[in-house]
Amino acid sequence: MLLNFYKEQGEAGTDEAGRGCLAGPVTAAAVILPKKFKNGVLNDSKQLSERIRNELKPIIEAASTSFAVAHVYPFEIDKINILNASFLAMHRSLEQLKIVPKHIIVDGNRFNPFKDILHTCIIKGDSKYLSIAAASVLAKTCRDSYMVRIHEEYPMYNWKQNKGYPTKEHRAAIKKYGVTPYHRKSFQLLPRPLTIEL
Repeated sequence: MLLNFYKEQGEAGTDEAGRGCLAGPVTAAAVILPKKFKNGVLNDSKQLSERIRNELKPIIEAASTSFAVAHVYPFEIDKINILNASFLAMHRSLEQLKIVPKHIIVDGNRFNPFKDILHTCIIKGDSKYLSIAAASVLAKTCRDSYMVRIHEEYPMYNWKQNKGYPTKEHRAAIKKYGVTPYHRKSFQLLPRPLTIEL
């Protein structure tokens, strides 16, 4: 059973999705849940099936005191690197919350402070605390929906299936067709012996 971290009302959990992808944005969500919120299914989004994530999404959105999702796009990732882009996505989602959180809990071991709000980094926090798990589900489902939409522009990369991750199929398509505006050009898109014109 996942827990609430903060004892008072106003804990915001934040997490990102898509950090290791070759294409598409890195997406983050921030979620403030009511203190009494409970859900026996909610967990780290990576531990849940796509069907369960999609079922949880409206439950989280309806139950949340406040939630927000934000993208940082490939051209931005290429300028500031993926770590800073992940922090920026989290900051953008926190900025959009309708309630200023009293405390932020972050999945992982690093975070850039947001305003003057106290934060705590928690390794594997998305499998320990409800608000981080909720943020992981919203970030993942929102990003997956985005990748399905842009798949229609470039179906040869099969983003509706691989969501931009470095699968053999995705890399084979990059080798054959080249890169798109949705690819992260600062990433190693192909194994080192292979080259590609950007």
